[in-house]
Amino acid sequence: MHRRKSTPDEVAALSSDLRLRIIRLTHERPLTNKELADRLQKDPATTLHHVRKLVATGFLEALPARAGNRGAKEIPYRSTGLSWELDNSENMVAVGQAMLHAFLGEVADVGVGEVDMTRLVVHADPEELKRRLEALMRELAEEPADPEAPRVAIYLAVYPGE
Repeated sequence: MHRRKSTPDEVAALSSDLRLRIIRLTHERPLTNKELADRLQKDPATTLHHVRKLVATGFLEALPARAGNRGAKEIPYRSTGLSWELDNSENMVAVGQAMLHAFLGEVADVGVGEVDMTRLVVHADPEELKRRLEALMRELAEEPADPEAPRVAIYLAVYPGE
């Protein structure tokens, strides 16, 4: 699959671990700003700032408003999937740091005991390994969601094993 290069605004949006977590949380289920703030244990004003940045750059879309508690108007937001379509290789330091911090925050939320981890050092062509892993990730992303299966998150890092 060919991914297009990220724009500077898109890179800036993806260079925040909080924004990456918002994208993940809204991938399959739209959430309001209050729901996001509660899940992320952040102030709603802080969360709204990040939500607006994600909407402005096309990573989130606002859905029709709904009535919340006490009749208050709530706007649910859903991820557009744009982050998966971008090539951030030229900006991997900034985006990669945000990805790592988002991963660490998510592990802290669920507890390290809930994370199935392994490490391995192999002799392999890095480009071939990357191609094969990306193909697997694309295959998983394109499979229809099974509503009975639990949601799981994958963080994958390939780095020199010296």
